[in-house]
Amino acid sequence: MAEAATTTPPKDPDAEKRQKEHVEKLVARAAAESSGSIVLGGRSFDYAVHAAFVPVAAAGAEGARGEPDAAVLATAYLLQGAQAATRPVCFAFNGGPGSASIWLHLGALGPKRVVVPDDGRMPLPPYAVEDNPHSWFEHFDLVFIDPPHTGWSVTASEAARKKMLSVDGDIDALAEVVRLWLTRHKRWGSPVVLAGESYGTTRGAGLADKLQEMGVALSGLILVSCAMDLQSIVFAPANDLPYALFLPALANVAQYHGLLQGPLAASPEAARAAAETYVQEDYVAALQAGARLGEKQRSRAARRVSELTGLPRALVEEKNLRISDQVYFFEALRSRGLIVGRLDARATGPMAASRTREWEFDPGIEAIAAPYTMAAMAYFRDPLGLEFDAPYQVLARDVNKSWNWNRGDSSRMGFTSTSPDLARALRRNPHLKVLAASGRYDLGTPYSASDWSLAQLDAPPVRVGHQQHARPRRQHAGEVERERAAGAEVGDVSARTAADDVRHAPGVVQGEHAAPGEVRHVHRVRPRRHDADRIADLVVCARLAPDRQAAPVAREHLHAAVGTVGDQQPRGLVRRHGHRVDQPVRRHAARSFGDERAVGGEVHQTRRQG
Repeated sequence: MAEAATTTPPKDPDAEKRQKEHVEKLVARAAAESSGSIVLGGRSFDYAVHAAFVPVAAAGAEGARGEPDAAVLATAYLLQGAQAATRPVCFAFNGGPGSASIWLHLGALGPKRVVVPDDGRMPLPPYAVEDNPHSWFEHFDLVFIDPPHTGWSVTASEAARKKMLSVDGDIDALAEVVRLWLTRHKRWGSPVVLAGESYGTTRGAGLADKLQEMGVALSGLILVSCAMDLQSIVFAPANDLPYALFLPALANVAQYHGLLQGPLAASPEAARAAAETYVQEDYVAALQAGARLGEKQRSRAARRVSELTGLPRALVEEKNLRISDQVYFFEALRSRGLIVGRLDARATGPMAASRTREWEFDPGIEAIAAPYTMAAMAYFRDPLGLEFDAPYQVLARDVNKSWNWNRGDSSRMGFTSTSPDLARALRRNPHLKVLAASGRYDLGTPYSASDWSLAQLDAPPVRVGHQQHARPRRQHAGEVERERAAGAEVGDVSARTAADDVRHAPGVVQGEHAAPGEVRHVHRVRPRRHDADRIADLVVCARLAPDRQAAPVAREHLHAAVGTVGDQQPRGLVRRHGHRVDQPVRRHAARSFGDERAVGGEVHQTRRQG
């Protein structure tokens, strides 16, 4: 019996017409408006909420016929009674690609946040939002953008969808959203800041240069969990870079989970320092030697990697000295029947009884994905007045799978990178300030990979400085309590310290062993009571929730670092601040997917929901 022929079902000829009509209805829809107030830093701020779909027309500009290629939702929080011409405005977006902006919107930056436990457990329903004491609204009007194909943002045609499912197309679309929003709200006189997270930093670095071309000179760019150079975080054949760059972060996580011995177990700082030294002095050379590495050298390297990661030496040898993130997730705590989280490696989840190595979920995000979605849907409906039958695409996996990682007209093999865009923006705009922030327990975009990316930035050394604020090791619980009791004083001191670092630092921050004019990473560990955990890493606003004492300092630190209110500060300073929180804190998901493997223009995913 002959097999039935398989045919592709015909496309609905009216589908694209209906999609165009849908987009036109969205952009013609009246803005959803609401209002509220919040107390930040002891001051009350009244705000208006304006949520509307911004049209993205062909060629990145308003077309003659005004036919939009996409409708992009932008939710803005605007200070009432403010001088709009001078009030800074910050455009914020998450990453993925394929993630909506609710993580930054309702988990970190906005006046409202989703209520979740501080210990990272999944809360019981019902889910709600509350005032966010960590909001950045004190310093900026905030505009949260859901990129095309996320949230309720959609494209009008298959051609537009294909174009915007790409690095450059996505940048063009969001640049148009920023331009048109500034125009419609009469905010061309405002200082403009961008805040992106994870792939949002890939997008943000590209936007810094694209907006400059369109006549928008950024005042600040905030990169949370930096991913400008995918070569630094993608484990792929013949790419040894991530193995070296991840090792310090793996050592930090291993120390947290009690996997290290001897001096390495004393503190996260000790583990990181040892790993960083080993990478610089020996590990890179061992990886580059490959099969030429002698037996004794290989044995010595396997022993040291085992000591730094807490993994069995036999496993390190089996993996040819190369421990990927995926290996670590499943093997670090296998003896305890647990997998390690990706976005927050302090989080763990149970393995299946079969101890499978199949990546099913990230424990760090699983506890909050559904609560955030449900709370966001309720918040959008009331009080914002946004309600649609269509699902809100929080994490659009099809977007990630379909993403075109090639740039320009080239289809060359290689890794996606937008750090050249940022470097060019720094060269073009002498007033641009950049703040990069990373989490110590982030194994999606580890701090050490971000360090490398910033160190390789192709900008004049006089434009780049690199400082880290790390908290000293506390030995006694009594010390912790005494510092917490003095939180207000400590916070004030730390804020002034951070501000002074920015205002008085030279263009090139010289390290102890830095050559003149050399871009340098400076690690400032201040044992004076002081910085402790009060110097808040900006990542605590996206991946982690800052503790209550750190929150006001985070806002002051942000203000000082970016310099958004016209104070005279050194121009073009690229800064990065590190922060460690020992106690369990609430986790916020900001990155949506797996390791975003982009080699030869293709996405090679080994896991989902990360």
